[in-house]
Amino acid sequence: MRHTSSSVQRQGAKCRVATSPTCSPVDLTPLFQAAQRASRELAAFGPAATDALLHDLAAATVAETDFLLAENARDLALMPEPNPNHDRLRLTAERLQGMAADLRNVAALPSPLGQIISESERPNGLQLRKVRVPLGVVGIIYEARPNVTFDSLALCLKTGNACLLKGGSDAAFSNAALLAVAQPVLMRHGLNPAVATLLPPDRAATAALLAAVGYVDVLIPRGSQSLINYVRENARVPVIETGAGVVHTFFDETGDLTTGTAIIANAKTRRVSVCNALDCLLLHERRLPDLPKLLAPLAAAGVQLFADGPAQAALAGHYPAALLAAATDAHFGTEFLALKMAVKTVSSLDEALDHIARYGSKHSEAIISADAAHLETFLNAVDAAAVYANASTAFTDGAQFGLGAEIGISTQKLHARGPMGLAELTSYKWLIRGTGQTRNS
Repeated sequence: MRHTSSSVQRQGAKCRVATSPTCSPVDLTPLFQAAQRASRELAAFGPAATDALLHDLAAATVAETDFLLAENARDLALMPEPNPNHDRLRLTAERLQGMAADLRNVAALPSPLGQIISESERPNGLQLRKVRVPLGVVGIIYEARPNVTFDSLALCLKTGNACLLKGGSDAAFSNAALLAVAQPVLMRHGLNPAVATLLPPDRAATAALLAAVGYVDVLIPRGSQSLINYVRENARVPVIETGAGVVHTFFDETGDLTTGTAIIANAKTRRVSVCNALDCLLLHERRLPDLPKLLAPLAAAGVQLFADGPAQAALAGHYPAALLAAATDAHFGTEFLALKMAVKTVSSLDEALDHIARYGSKHSEAIISADAAHLETFLNAVDAAAVYANASTAFTDGAQFGLGAEIGISTQKLHARGPMGLAELTSYKWLIRGTGQTRNS
């Protein structure tokens, strides 16, 4: 396969190398118009054809592993390894296999398009149906996460949406390489390549996308809280927020020590750079004597703790002194994205709930408890997109929820909440069938 990209993508890579924040070479309106036309053409592309395309793209992803890793290495070379985004940016052969598996998973799911949400017949004989339809053109703004490129492409194709992909400059080579693999597959299957358009990775392209009124039906930002805030405050097109994850786990008075140790270690250390990673442990004060055992795996993994007074005293002499520091208020409500975690002692379930309400980001929250009443109270009272009882928050993920993949994890309450899969990338319309009815009043 010969790897080429559009002139805009080549220019985007040049912008990336030059580190210029505003070097979009042309007015992007023609790209927006092309994506809009391509979204209409998708209506004639059936589910079976989409699934075949996704399987071919999965095979191409694996076949082009060496090329994709080489281009990803160019991005990695320009990012300091201590940067929390370094792990998110990094592709490996295993991760590419996982991306290919997600493409196949999406292909295996039923299409939501045309699904009848409700139907009824009015007294005057009008027959009403509410059916799922594409959103149209979906814009995705994301940072150093090349996997989002294919997640977005797959989910949008399966739901009949064209996508405008605005990756960050940190992943410019990786994203351009993924599109270079994808576009020949799209064309081979008879699709207009504008169904998946990679915009330049600079700030001018971001500004243009935020202002693409009449072309973009919805905009989905994925990344840091600062990116999400910027998009929300400046967009002139509709936005679905995918918020940062300030994640808590409450270890209740009755929590099982063995279960809790495994859950906390998994939630914190499985992959620290993801939004569902644990940021703050809330510990019932009666379990302070168990804290050294509860956090022993974190010590072995090199997790730095910011503990309040009681927790710090309980850990002294049991946790590496170099990794143990006093917590300040600034540590609570922080998404660390690193081997760092806050520890807060609470006297009751109510105090834990109050802490989460004050510092949480409405992403993922968990309780470890053997008290059935406490479990139900926590599940019902916590205001978050995903609330767990005796399980790791690491499962907040579209693939883990059976959605095939995700285009983001929404922390808002309008339209979609939690991992956004196929259904969340659709809207609906009313279909009304009559036999000549007219309205007289």
